[in-house]
Amino acid sequence: MYNKLFLALLSIVFMASGCNTNSTAKSSASIGNALPTQSIYDFTMKDIDGKSISLATYKGKTIVIVNTASQCGLVGQLEEIEAFYKKYKDKGVVVLGFPANNFLGQEPLSNAEIKTFCTKNYGVSFPMFSKISVKGNDIDPLYKYLTSKDENGVVDAPVKWNYQKFIIDKNGKVVASVNPRTSVNDVEFMQYIDDLIK
Repeated sequence: MYNKLFLALLSIVFMASGCNTNSTAKSSASIGNALPTQSIYDFTMKDIDGKSISLATYKGKTIVIVNTASQCGLVGQLEEIEAFYKKYKDKGVVVLGFPANNFLGQEPLSNAEIKTFCTKNYGVSFPMFSKISVKGNDIDPLYKYLTSKDENGVVDAPVKWNYQKFIIDKNGKVVASVNPRTSVNDVEFMQYIDDLIK
């Protein structure tokens, strides 16, 4: 009888420790999957023509990421951004444009229409990407990384409006978020760029 009791007790202990082992493995796996992305180089995005582009393509460059919208009152910034890009691209700076329809439906166009609009009206030659969401429940993972300190380790910067700029260093790390109304010609913005291209 003592043997049966001992075996029953032993099997209960064994099953309990087996359950604990499994739950520990599961929680370790979840923790592993939840590790923050190390840099923007870990993202692959679709360009304006639908081709997948790894952002690691831009390794070693200072990057300015901007969410655009063709029907926004700030759309004139495209001209300034293009001029900035032309002036600084030979100094290792690239601008990446991400159309988004998150604010008052100000980007109703298709990707093909956005491409035509930007090149025809503003001569945009910097890389443009397919339309994404930059906030809300359907936020694109890239923008989740850019806007959350838990993800990027630097700043909480939810997108407030179209033409918010994120400045990324040559290691693919977020340096700063710049207000949508702040021009790329503004002293505040240019200070970041000048410091990064030295």
